Amino acid sequence: MQKYTVEEVAKHNTKADLWVIINKNVYNVTKFMKDHPGGPDLFMDVAGKDATTEWEDVGHSKDAKNQMKQFLIGTV
Repeated sequence: MQKYTVEEVAKHNTKADLWVIINKNVYNVTKFMKDHPGGPDLFMDVAGKDATTEWEDVGHSKDAKNQMKQFLIGTV
C-alpha cells in the first residue's frame, strides 16, 4: 500500500483531483464526488484534508464503508 504524507494529500484539493484522509487511509474520491448523495460540494470542505471527523459525524452505513474500499489508494 502506498504511503503518503499529509502534505502530499493536501495538493489534491480540487474537483478535478480530490483526495481525503479517513482514519489514516487516503482515498481518491474524484470520480465519486458527482455520485455522492450529499453532492460534490460537500467534498470541497475536506478536499486534501483529514475528513475523519466529518465521516464519523454523518454515521455512514456499512454499504458506504464497503463502497469506499474501491477509492482507497494508500495510507498516511
